[in-house]
Amino acid sequence: MAEDIALLVAIAEIAGVFVGFGALISVTRGSQIEASLLSQIRAVVTIGLVVVVAALIPAGLSRYGLAGHDLWVLCSLVFLVLIWAVTLISLRRSENKAVLMTRARTNPAMTIGFWLLLELPMQIPLVLTLLGAYPELEPAFYITALVLNLFEAAFVLAQLVYAQVSPQPG
Repeated sequence: MAEDIALLVAIAEIAGVFVGFGALISVTRGSQIEASLLSQIRAVVTIGLVVVVAALIPAGLSRYGLAGHDLWVLCSLVFLVLIWAVTLISLRRSENKAVLMTRARTNPAMTIGFWLLLELPMQIPLVLTLLGAYPELEPAFYITALVLNLFEAAFVLAQLVYAQVSPQPG
């Protein structure tokens, strides 16, 4: 378990970098941020924060004596709740919903790829843990979900960095 804890803390540290990059980009672009870019900045920071929290949950809960299947089920449940809560809260913002719809129309392959290659494979291992399907793989499932969530942050950050920003008239 000590090996897993060290890996989880390292993942949290990496996720913290994404949070920092997102915050740095928002500061450097100042008030000239378009709605779609602001939405992406928020997504990078939010995904990064979810990874930080989810990576530290097993480390914290294991200190209370939780281990094995009980630990990974509780961690997976909390992680799934975080993912869904963040997604639903984000989609309640009209500007985020508009950006998502625009991206789905303008680049459906990228949108489908995001959901099928990152989001769905991230949640499946967590659900398998909740179902108790492969107890011996639960630590691997959890770390797989964390890494895929981190890949999501990297994906959104890459889109943000390479986004075409139209110059402001002035």
